[in-house]
Amino acid sequence: MKIIIINILFFISLNTLFSQSYITFTPSLTTIQGTVLDKSNLSIEVGHQWDVFSLGVVGGKTSLSSCVKDTTTYFEIRSNLNIFQQGKFTNTFTIGLGYIPNAQNDFLTEVTYTIEYGLSEQFHINILAGQYLYSGLKTTGNEPFIGVSLTYFFKPFIQKIQ
Repeated sequence: MKIIIINILFFISLNTLFSQSYITFTPSLTTIQGTVLDKSNLSIEVGHQWDVFSLGVVGGKTSLSSCVKDTTTYFEIRSNLNIFQQGKFTNTFTIGLGYIPNAQNDFLTEVTYTIEYGLSEQFHINILAGQYLYSGLKTTGNEPFIGVSLTYFFKPFIQKIQ
């Protein structure tokens, strides 16, 4: 068992040499009824990008309105695939799976399309549109959303030796 764990850790550490670490801040608005705070979402994603694929861990809030029992904090694993790239523009497709503690609809699914512009090698800005799908034991729901995000890449991409 120790050898398996050591091999997995070695593979993960070797794999991160050929990836870019990044952090993304994303404010967005859903199209539900309510105040601006009810519609506002925030998330922070930390992850790695390998060529055209990235995988991140996300923490966020589905609403900024106050509530007695917090049912707005969520955690998500998000995968991104760069579908098309032309110059500094990239079109990205995102799928995410998450969990919302204490919520009636605690299972979160996300589908998002993004247009990304590379301001520099470290900073990218994104315009995004997508949908959150919520499900629980007895009910389901969905919320379309639009937003922007700012991504910072921590280190340059290292090409694999061929």
